[in-house]
Amino acid sequence: MKEYQTVTQIAGPLVFVEGVKDVGYNEIAEVTLPSGEKKLGQVLEVSKSVAVVQLFGATAGLNTTTTKVKFLGETMQISVSKDMLGRVFDGLGRPRDKGPAIIAEKRLDINGSAINPFSRAVPRDFIQTGISTIDAMNTLVRGQKLPIFSGSGLPHNQLAVQIARQARTKDKSEQFAVVFAAIGITHEDSAFFMRDFEKTGALERAVLFLNLADDPSVERIITPRLALTTAEYLAYEKDMHVLVIITDMTNYCEALREIASAREEVPGRRGYPGYMYTDLSTIYERAGRIKGKTGTVTQLSILTMPGDDITHPIADLTGYITEGQIVLSRDLHRKNIYPPVDVLPSLSRLMNLGIGKERTREDHRGVADQLYAGYATGRDLRSLSAVVGEEALSDTDKKFLKFADEFERRYITQANHEDRNIEYSLELGWELFAALPKSELKRVKADFIAKYGQKYYDGTGNSRDFFGAKAEEKKSVKHEEAKHASHVKHAKK
Repeated sequence: MKEYQTVTQIAGPLVFVEGVKDVGYNEIAEVTLPSGEKKLGQVLEVSKSVAVVQLFGATAGLNTTTTKVKFLGETMQISVSKDMLGRVFDGLGRPRDKGPAIIAEKRLDINGSAINPFSRAVPRDFIQTGISTIDAMNTLVRGQKLPIFSGSGLPHNQLAVQIARQARTKDKSEQFAVVFAAIGITHEDSAFFMRDFEKTGALERAVLFLNLADDPSVERIITPRLALTTAEYLAYEKDMHVLVIITDMTNYCEALREIASAREEVPGRRGYPGYMYTDLSTIYERAGRIKGKTGTVTQLSILTMPGDDITHPIADLTGYITEGQIVLSRDLHRKNIYPPVDVLPSLSRLMNLGIGKERTREDHRGVADQLYAGYATGRDLRSLSAVVGEEALSDTDKKFLKFADEFERRYITQANHEDRNIEYSLELGWELFAALPKSELKRVKADFIAKYGQKYYDGTGNSRDFFGAKAEEKKSVKHEEAKHASHVKHAKK
């Protein structure tokens, strides 16, 4: 390995080295500072005689006269082992939890290998997150890539750790793991993640990679690739079903723009590099199932939309590559609803591939469609009643208004430690349908109404006013308890 002392320019995290020979793209370089300190970097670009090295760390102390660069002849790799479960690492894969270094079973290239489309298996079987609006209406399927579109100040971090804590497969005999990658987070967020994972015991089946906001921006490019390489090893070598949660992809794209600016590249939309679509695809497309392999890699990426703009390049390009989106609503958040999932713009394109075992596929699909239709109608009627007044609405319209309110209060709203199984979520949907006349349930089959929903209607097909009946039932129970207490007190006397 040759050592070069031909640095001609230093621009931000980039070091330009002239006169190089036999240097490859993504090759790792060792940079020796004038003080003798050594840092690692990665080759971003190479021509006949010039290599651009991206340094992992600050460039303070470098100069163009005595700085030395040695190219190591290999790409960046990570040491992987099943012992990584329960451990916390930094953005470059070094232990952050003060534990020992991992004894490698293998060393893998973090850039992975492209999956041959012929070898891809169709995603199927769902991962239960315990969130009704996801499991029942936007089902997450093994091998799927499903992003969460959030906004600044919305509780996406709380939702991320709740999903990491609750996610599982229905078959308890299957091995399941979570790989959690946090990109450009604050120390406060890092402490929150660590505290929650340790307190709830979720850390035992998880691998955490935490890149902090004050770490070098180039680490944000590396962190998701470390996480995905670890997930691929656990899935395809150890036959585990792995859920990869990445937050926040917006910080990743900002780092990409910063590096492109330092390289003086011609900017694309809103200053982001023109190749951002291709770069994002190298991350998202690493989710999937492979024929002949038991394990799967499922990806749940979180991004914060700048200015809540869903047409922003980051959200726009992510939507092109992935298979749907879960959208968090600021309006629901203002109503103190958690998790503030807006089901109307949300979508899981692979939902039909992941449902149909616990309850028949038609029942699950029908309940989801009917909930969507009823809530959409109720939301439209809210706008109409604000103009003409609720008194001008028909009785059926008023029931749809009540349905929309109950849907937000009972179905969307969950406690941050409430874990709902799919059966409960579907049954809750049938309870909500009791607010509507049976004639308005046009998205579910009559057979399923008779099987699952008939108990909520009287003999004429009208709603039994389930919610009012529940209130009366509770009042009656309290009255009987008070009456019993009075008899006991009298007997004692």
